Amino acid sequence: MRNETVINICFHGIGTPERELEPGEDRYWISEDLFHAVLDEVRTWPAVRLSFDDGNASDIELGLPALRRRELTADFFVLAARLDAPGSLSEEAVRKLHGEGMRIGSHGMWHRPWRGMDPATSDAELVTARDRLAAVVGAEVDTAACPLGRYDRQLLGRMRRLGYTRVFTSDRRRARAGSWLQPRYSVRRDDTPESLRAEALGGPGALGRLKLEAVGVVKRLR
Repeated sequence: MRNETVINICFHGIGTPERELEPGEDRYWISEDLFHAVLDEVRTWPAVRLSFDDGNASDIELGLPALRRRELTADFFVLAARLDAPGSLSEEAVRKLHGEGMRIGSHGMWHRPWRGMDPATSDAELVTARDRLAAVVGAEVDTAACPLGRYDRQLLGRMRRLGYTRVFTSDRRRARAGSWLQPRYSVRRDDTPESLRAEALGGPGALGRLKLEAVGVVKRLR
């Protein structure tokens, strides 16, 4: 099982945002129609994991009902400092997701890169945020998704020491099911079910795969 391939598909916002978006974030907000079409597409694939980043209110309002209708589960990576903020998940919503069989992970405190953090910021992002989410759901939180997809060797080393059991990134390539580091394909507003199928199932070709692997190695070693 450990060496089997899995395709990680990541969603961010669905429908109309209920909060002010950060620069460039609108690229990852998709229509309800595209969201449903992608779910119907990927549920036919042989090995898929679904996840949602940022803790947007659309996770509970649109994401959860669509998952339940299709008998799917997902990881929800929540920003602890946005809990109960307008347009974001409430603590009650996070508990509902957890109670419905969804997995809750950390996306940190604020939506900021985790590379090059000073000690105080690192503690807030990697420890305090995780502890707050664990208190909300009443269960251990031991998975995380790197904000903005940025990471390096120093960050990954600290996350291992802190006991994170799996870390998700935004590198657009397939993953090994049992690997600690899990690259994902983030769904963008200009994607289609067909384009995702071609990229994730068809693959980028030998040269493209080598390039993607090289990018991952550089991120891990720098």
